[in-house]
Amino acid sequence: MPGTAGAVTPRGVAEAVACPRPAVAPVQGVPRLTPPPESPGARLVGGDQLATSGLAIPSSAPLPPAVTATSWVVADLDSGAVVGACGAHEYATPASVQKLLLAATMLGRLDPQQIVTVNDADMQYEPGSSSAGLVEGGQYTVETLWLGLLLVSGNDAANVLARLGGGAAGAEGGVQEMNAQAKKLGAFQTHAVTPSGLDAPGQFTTAYDLALIARACFADAAFRRYALTKQAQIPAQPLKQREGFQIQNQNSLIEQYPGALGGKTGYTDLSRHTYVGAAERNGRRLVVTLLGAEHAPQLGWEQGAALLDWGFAQPATASVGRLVDPAEFVVAPSPSPVDPAMPSAAEAHARKTAPPAIALGAAAACVVLATALRRRRRRS
Repeated sequence: MPGTAGAVTPRGVAEAVACPRPAVAPVQGVPRLTPPPESPGARLVGGDQLATSGLAIPSSAPLPPAVTATSWVVADLDSGAVVGACGAHEYATPASVQKLLLAATMLGRLDPQQIVTVNDADMQYEPGSSSAGLVEGGQYTVETLWLGLLLVSGNDAANVLARLGGGAAGAEGGVQEMNAQAKKLGAFQTHAVTPSGLDAPGQFTTAYDLALIARACFADAAFRRYALTKQAQIPAQPLKQREGFQIQNQNSLIEQYPGALGGKTGYTDLSRHTYVGAAERNGRRLVVTLLGAEHAPQLGWEQGAALLDWGFAQPATASVGRLVDPAEFVVAPSPSPVDPAMPSAAEAHARKTAPPAIALGAAAACVVLATALRRRRRRS
């Protein structure tokens, strides 16, 4: 049966076509995200066909595999073409795939050979959540922290790296830098509250934004090396009477999927399973992002692998949209810590494209951004 893209309405917002999903029993007692107010134009970023809560695939493509993820995107890391998507701009919570935003923000700023001493504040994270096994007062290289972050999703490592990158403002400053980086990338529906992705009010992202963030990560050679590292050593801390130990990469894609480039797993009760993975086949590099998945009948990475297989089966020209280029946006500081991303960035872009004498509010500015994006697509 051929696939279909959502039909575009006169307002440019696609009607929802149901995404293929397996029949699974709903999980009881799970809290749900309260999404932020919808920003006009946010759903049009990347193309009109992505402006749907449902399925967006080329008209000639077969239906993608049924997955439990509530939203997903498959995109080309090099060309930026979005091969297919389900609810690309639907708000969700990221869990530990948010650590990719931390990496996209801080990798180029921190010296991997710098030695850092862990302090008490670094160790303040949810008891029982994932850690790299760091110890307060212990000393580690920044590279070790990156490996602890990306291999075993260390929330302790996330706190340290955010503190280092936040300068005088510490970890809070690091989170502010993450939000600024999201805007620079065009990830206007992303807002971080914690560096690790541990749930917090006002924290959200989308599958589309994650694809933008992942694309920035995979453009970094150090990230590509870390993401494919199978095991690493956390060094002993003799002064703390702590022996060294080995950590293993939790992303099974790198062991079981030919051409895997790496990625990131995530899970919280609120977010459910989240996943980002990338692979290369015949010189073509694709990335998959998924949010809100359950672990059965397939694990998150297995759902990602199935969607990658589907994406590689489509011609290189297949596209229902694109990953925007950061150079397209002029970003201004945000006036609000709650839902800052789209209005402030769009307003800045509107100032660039509209007559300077016109004063625009945030909502009107988003409409201008959407118009500008549609005009750019007509020229391409």
